[in-house]
Amino acid sequence: MYVKAGMEKAKSALFVVIGGLSDGRKVILAVEPGYRESSESWAEVLRDLKKRGLNCPRLVVGDGHLGIWGALSNVYPDAMEQRCWNHKVRNVLDKLPKKAQGLAKSELQGIVYSETHEEAGARRDDFVRWCRKEGYDRAAAALEQDWERMVTFYRFPREHWKHLRTTNVVESPFAALRLRTDAAKRYKKVANATAVTWKMLLIAEQRFRKLDAPEKLKEVYLGIDTLNLAELKQEEALAVA
Repeated sequence: MYVKAGMEKAKSALFVVIGGLSDGRKVILAVEPGYRESSESWAEVLRDLKKRGLNCPRLVVGDGHLGIWGALSNVYPDAMEQRCWNHKVRNVLDKLPKKAQGLAKSELQGIVYSETHEEAGARRDDFVRWCRKEGYDRAAAALEQDWERMVTFYRFPREHWKHLRTTNVVESPFAALRLRTDAAKRYKKVANATAVTWKMLLIAEQRFRKLDAPEKLKEVYLGIDTLNLAELKQEEALAVA
C-alpha cells in the first residue's frame, strides 16, 4: 500500500507482513514505511523480523515485485516462494485484447484451481498453445514466467492451498483500508499515517479467518513435501503393479 502524507512530496510504501501461526491464527508481523519496493527496503523489514525471533518461514507468498524475492534470498534463503495468482492472472489478461479476455480468464482460473500439479502444467501448456496460435505471444510468456514459483503451493497440505495461492490475506483488509486513505493525508508525517494504518489493521486482524486444518501445520513445520510424497506413493504403486 502507498500513503501520501500531507507535508511530504513522495508517496511512502508500506511493507506489510502477515504470518500464519501453528494454531492456525493469522497475525500482523510488520507494517513498515519505505519509499520504494526495493530489495534493500524489504531486507530491512525481514532482518528486523529475524532479529525479533522469526525463524525461517516455510513459505512466503507475495506478488510479482522483485524486491521481496531478492531480499528473501539474502535473509531467509531456505524459504520457499509462492507468487500470487491474482497478480499473475491480471498480468496475463493485460497482455490480451479485450475480446479475448473473457475466455482467457476462464481458462486461467482452470489452471489456478487444478487438482494436481500435473493438471496445472497441462492446462498451462494448452493455454500457451492457444496464445501462440492467436498471436498473443506476450500473454503466453507472462504465464510461463516464474512458473515453478506459481505452483509451490502443491508441496503443502491440500487444505492449505486456498490460503497459499494468493495474497488475499493482505489484499482483503487493505480493500477496506483504502476507503479511508484520504484520512491519512491529513497527517504531516508518514509515521503518523503508518500508525493509523497499524491500528486499523490490528482491528481487522480480529476478523481474520484461521488457516484450515491447523493440525496439518505440524507437517509443514517438519518440512514434509506433500508433492514429493504423492509422487513417491505413485511410483511405489506402479512398482507393485
